[in-house]
Amino acid sequence: MQGLDFNLLSGFRWFDFIDILLVAIIIYYVYSLIKGTIAVNILIGVGLFYGIYLVVKQLEMRLLTEIFGGFISVGSIALIVVFQQEIRRFLLHIGKNISMRRKKFIWSFFGARRAVEGDRSELIKPIVEACRSLSKSQTGALLVFSRHFDEEYYQSSGEYIDAPISKRLLESIFFKNSPLHDGAVVIVDFRIMTASSVLPLSDSEDLPPQFGLRHRAAIGVTEVSEAVSVIVSEETGEISFAKDGNVNMNLSADELEAILKEEL
Repeated sequence: MQGLDFNLLSGFRWFDFIDILLVAIIIYYVYSLIKGTIAVNILIGVGLFYGIYLVVKQLEMRLLTEIFGGFISVGSIALIVVFQQEIRRFLLHIGKNISMRRKKFIWSFFGARRAVEGDRSELIKPIVEACRSLSKSQTGALLVFSRHFDEEYYQSSGEYIDAPISKRLLESIFFKNSPLHDGAVVIVDFRIMTASSVLPLSDSEDLPPQFGLRHRAAIGVTEVSEAVSVIVSEETGEISFAKDGNVNMNLSADELEAILKEEL
């Protein structure tokens, strides 16, 4: 028996191992973002298309090779166009994680986190109380908490308010006979900026069939931005929380308060 040939491994460096590991992490991270969406089917179609191109090229089928090759040559541009939402979501996740770590470091450095949490607890209380009241009366509601106010998007799709948060104001907006009850309330820095805002719907195929437009909009806005959202179901009164395209369902008012204190 001949010994194993280690010549192939002689030029292998630690940087090559790190390179492979980083590529694997990126692939896994990208897959976790597009899992359960139609982007997976598109990616499979792209893979099959490229596989057919390699087959016809090996078989020297010149006409088909030229046709498929023409599409492959502009493939990078086509992929950017097709996967623009997923690319945007990927970059947002990276930026948000860096921003969160930086802010945690700053708060721990100055030792002011406890005082800020106390102030925010008072600001979160009317939100929780409004959701509790809306849940009991089975009044549908959708609240979006955004770090930044995109005037071009939110203001053009809703009614501009710019008012401090209060339980009565939220209840009035989502009152069934109110002209503003359809759509979402957008909250930035604990101020109600707009009401009746139209949000992008999620295209995820893994969502429960009972989810209506309100839940799909709440999840959709968290898929394409760094915002989080709270939903009160009109059918059941159930409170849900959405972040990064994922949703926590059937929350109590106390659980919602704990989540908002952590996320906001």
